[in-house]
Amino acid sequence: MTEPFSVRVTVRGYETDVQGHLNQAVYLNYAEHARWSLLRAAGVSQAELIGKGVGPVTLETTIRYRRELLAGDEVDVTCAFEWGDGKTFRVLQEIRRPDGTVAAEITAVGGLLDLTERRLVADPGKAFAELAAEPGLFGL
Repeated sequence: MTEPFSVRVTVRGYETDVQGHLNQAVYLNYAEHARWSLLRAAGVSQAELIGKGVGPVTLETTIRYRRELLAGDEVDVTCAFEWGDGKTFRVLQEIRRPDGTVAAEITAVGGLLDLTERRLVADPGKAFAELAAEPGLFGL
C-alpha cells in the first residue's frame, strides 16, 4: 500500500496554548490545510469548484489526541479519502512526527454540496474524479 498524501507543517509559537501545547482548534486548521493541498495537487481549485457549482462540506469531525506537539515541532499531516456508495465520504488523517509517532488522528465525514440546490451531490466520488487531473490522489 502506498503512503497517503501528506504535507509538512511546523508548529508556530502563536498556535500554542498556555501549557505550550498546540491549541486544539489548530489541529482542525492543519487537517483542512492538508485537504486543500490534496485538492490542489489533484488539480482541483476553489475557483473550479465554484465554477462547477459545488463545494466540499464537512459534516462531522473526530479528533483523537495521542501525543503533545510544541512550538517548533515539525509534523506531516496525511490525508486519504474513503469512498462509499452514498452521498458522503470519509477523510482519514494523521498528524505525525517525521519519526512516525502519531500525535493525532482525525476522521471527518464530508460531502460535496450543490451550491444551487443546497443539497449533497448524489455521487461525490464521480464528481471529484471528473474534476481532478489526478483522481488517484483521491483514491479513485
